[in-house]
Amino acid sequence: MTVSEAAGRVGLTAHTLRWYEQEGLVEPVGRDSAGRRRYTDNDIGWLILLTRLRRTGMPVRDMRRYAELARQGDGTLPDRVALFEQHRARVLARIDELREDLAVLDYKIDAYRKEMRPTATP
Repeated sequence: MTVSEAAGRVGLTAHTLRWYEQEGLVEPVGRDSAGRRRYTDNDIGWLILLTRLRRTGMPVRDMRRYAELARQGDGTLPDRVALFEQHRARVLARIDELREDLAVLDYKIDAYRKEMRPTATP
């Protein structure tokens, strides 16, 4: 698929897709006879993983490290697991923080709704 089709599938801009490639996060994408990038389903799967990692706050340097490890093959599986376990711990800590923040929001919403209720007049 074309750059714009791939971008639409993964929810990124064409510019960002090219940036991922320049940063070494994506293997160089195949090209057609006119030199235009052509993305495969495997490319899309990889990009979806990268966007999920980024969305969960993984730093680009860790994403780059993961891509390097993945390219080196199965011998790096323990390193990849360790990288993901470390990131998972950060994500879980962030989820806990968000739950605390949500509880504060719920408390304030509840308090404001109570204040907005009409009072009964005798």
